[in-house]
Amino acid sequence: MAALYGFPILGAVLILVFQLAGGIERFAASLLDPTVALTLVVLVILLGIWRLLAMGDAMAAGRSARPIRRSLVLPAYILLTAIVIAAHAWVGAVTWAFYDAGSHIFVGQVGPDVTPPPLNGETPDPSDNSVDFQATPFPTPSTTSNRITVLITGIDSGRGREHALTDTIMLVSVDPDDGRVVMLSFPRDISNFPLYGGGTYKGKINSLMTHARLNPDEFPDGGLPTLAQQVGFLAGIPVQYFASINLDGFERMINIVGGVDVDNPKPINDPAYLWRDGTAQGFQLAAGPVHLNGRIGLAYVRSRQGAGDNDFTRAARQQQVLSALRKKLITPAVIARLPDLISAVGSSVKTNYPVDKVADLLTIAGRVSDDTTTRKVLGPPYAIHPPSNTTGGTYTLKMDMDRMARLSIELFGDDSRYNDAATGTRSSASPTVP
Repeated sequence: MAALYGFPILGAVLILVFQLAGGIERFAASLLDPTVALTLVVLVILLGIWRLLAMGDAMAAGRSARPIRRSLVLPAYILLTAIVIAAHAWVGAVTWAFYDAGSHIFVGQVGPDVTPPPLNGETPDPSDNSVDFQATPFPTPSTTSNRITVLITGIDSGRGREHALTDTIMLVSVDPDDGRVVMLSFPRDISNFPLYGGGTYKGKINSLMTHARLNPDEFPDGGLPTLAQQVGFLAGIPVQYFASINLDGFERMINIVGGVDVDNPKPINDPAYLWRDGTAQGFQLAAGPVHLNGRIGLAYVRSRQGAGDNDFTRAARQQQVLSALRKKLITPAVIARLPDLISAVGSSVKTNYPVDKVADLLTIAGRVSDDTTTRKVLGPPYAIHPPSNTTGGTYTLKMDMDRMARLSIELFGDDSRYNDAATGTRSSASPTVP
């Protein structure tokens, strides 16, 4: 009978060994699949019940023992029962955390009917009324390589905001063959740019997602898919996936991994900075190597009004912190904090990246380094501020599409839509590249 009760435990051990053979990171990634995680939760519960039954059977057998031994059976049974219940409850809770996070993070393919809803209080930007065309979306051509390109949007809806906008618009493109990464940030003030479906959008790029969601007749792809295709169109590289990050969760993630280390290129003195917790205004940080906790790290990526600072310097710092966070996420020390980290990610990140490919992405991330990462911000000379008398006094940026085309070919080679070798024919919306 004891051997019979031992079979499920032996089977569970064999399954665990098989999963861990691929590495602890791949095993953890597999738990983000809600189906896998929920299956394991059920197995943990059933295995716990099985063990309790086995212990009960052993206790019944112990009643026939000598009186002295019988007196020890009940206390031992109670102690072991408490241990088994506590152990299975802990494992079940951790596994459930993965299930819950995976269910919230991986939202599947986003289309016109399933675009993520607006954040609390989000309203359209006034510049949304400046669209003067009817969009006819078409798919961006695929690349000739295995390149993975993700649109990362940072949503800031904290204190001092009347509505939420996409304050961070960043492309992260990874070449799995050599582990090279391109990080390309689009300043939020870029406006008056060509659209992938034809026509020109005269508003700012950070209002496009909201406008597209509120105007499905013009943008049948929906809010986030429209922004993803548009950013990919301008950059000249197809965007397969998106990841949306709420900055509240970003702060929490930095704290959970123990902070991040960056080299601040210049002193920051932003007297107008408004802390999200409502404390006194002002943010200062000396130049040089610095360790950032979540609160300071969030200020580091949000501040833009200090002397000599702007959206370009802020975008560069955002790229810096994301790179530093990646380094922390692939360290063994994070394993002990996985439940808390998974909870933070689940409450602040949404993506349509396939959950069954997360393990492969972690493997690629382990090969990435600062030496294999190229970081660019589309400020001058790729986007410049037009004369104020042509913008009605509003601060905007106008992209130089010829420079953008040359940069795209430099960064993405044959994968760039601006390169004849990549598409076979040049798009009518593409500038002439000398």
